[in-house]
Amino acid sequence: MLQPKRKRFDGLLLILYVNLLIIGLFMIYSSSQTGGEAIDLMNLQSSLGRQMLFSGVSLVAILFIMTISTEFWKTFAASIYVISIIGLILVLFLGSEIKGARSWFALGPFSFQPAEFAKLGTLLLLSSFLSNFRTDLDELKYQGIALLILILPISLILLQPDAGSALIFIAMLIPLYRAGFPAGYFILGGLMASVFVLALVLPIDIMLFCILFIGLASLMLSFDRKYQWMIALTLLGIVSIISWQEEFAGLLTGLLGLFWIILGILAYREGRGRYLVFVSILMIICATLAFSSFYVYNNVLQPHQQERLDVWLNPQKCDPRGALYNVLQSKLAIASGGLEGKGFLEGNITKLNYVPEQTTDFIFCAVGEEQGFIGTFGVILLFTLLVLRLVQIAERQRTDFSRFFIYGVAGIIFIHYFINLGMTMGLVPVIGIPLPFLSYGGSSLLFFSVLIAIVLKLDFGNRLRQG
Repeated sequence: MLQPKRKRFDGLLLILYVNLLIIGLFMIYSSSQTGGEAIDLMNLQSSLGRQMLFSGVSLVAILFIMTISTEFWKTFAASIYVISIIGLILVLFLGSEIKGARSWFALGPFSFQPAEFAKLGTLLLLSSFLSNFRTDLDELKYQGIALLILILPISLILLQPDAGSALIFIAMLIPLYRAGFPAGYFILGGLMASVFVLALVLPIDIMLFCILFIGLASLMLSFDRKYQWMIALTLLGIVSIISWQEEFAGLLTGLLGLFWIILGILAYREGRGRYLVFVSILMIICATLAFSSFYVYNNVLQPHQQERLDVWLNPQKCDPRGALYNVLQSKLAIASGGLEGKGFLEGNITKLNYVPEQTTDFIFCAVGEEQGFIGTFGVILLFTLLVLRLVQIAERQRTDFSRFFIYGVAGIIFIHYFINLGMTMGLVPVIGIPLPFLSYGGSSLLFFSVLIAIVLKLDFGNRLRQG
């Protein structure tokens, strides 16, 4: 007689979580070994001791969450969100200032970051709102409510200021997209972000010229006889490059402006007035963003914030012994590992404390130096498998709330590990984002463990309903 198949928690997700947790403990132990003496695992004054404690707390939290009904998270999503917002407000007045940001509550030897709790509260409320049968994302009212749910915690976190934690909220766009939020907003947002960043690298006159040229190109290619217009556009590009090198930029910009007016008249006469207006508005928005980026960098950002952007976009302007030091040492540590690495506890660059924040933001350097390319590839593979497994779990859910929430968890973990790895290699700004499960930090470890636990519970409930 066949026995009914038992419903179990997702074993692969649990295995990936435990593996990353163990790797993190080993790397924190290794990175903390700056002297010859061994570290007492039970010493709560050490990074490893506290991380061991929070690992135990995280496992207890997972077991506790397994006893909670799956309906709890949707029912109390709004309450959890409100509590998290209150925490973000209180930390502005009662929080401890660490490294220029008032974003922590100090509780004796331990500290707690309410921004982590706010990510959970925001994701729960957003998932609940998107899964409501009344929500229609084709209507402007519901689009505004969804964005307001995100904007409120982001604004409070930016007041701390903690740009790194605020940046993680872009992961919430993934469940929004999955729920049917208009794709045009994402395209427009990506375009605006690209213009804003490019304006930090290119001179403002070049940015305006590029915006004008791209606008002309899009208008020219909207006409019939595209091949002829493409030839004309190619010739125009060649003339523009030559003129710019000969320092006739002002004259060239004037000619392009005149050409735009002529093309605009032709487009209007051929019934392309709406497209003309759309391209014109888009060009105005891009030009405004370019000027705004230039103004914000020079007049709003603090010197240390400017240095972080320069390290990313203009490293040649930075002092190798100053702002650029962290990234240079990070790259050196990773590169020195070679193919197989120097071996566990043999990383002299991290062991001699040459890499700042080597147990937190730059924990990946210890992996690169000690375990080499093979080790770093293995860690990246584990994170990739984790995200892909979360996406797979999300797609098999029978309720919209579970699906959107799990997509949000996948996005949060992906953004964290993508930015952290990019940060250690100088591909993104150094903004203080921990590597999930590996970086030292109780709030971070507990937060990610709770996310995984809720996913396991929601998926388990989904399997029970299917059975």
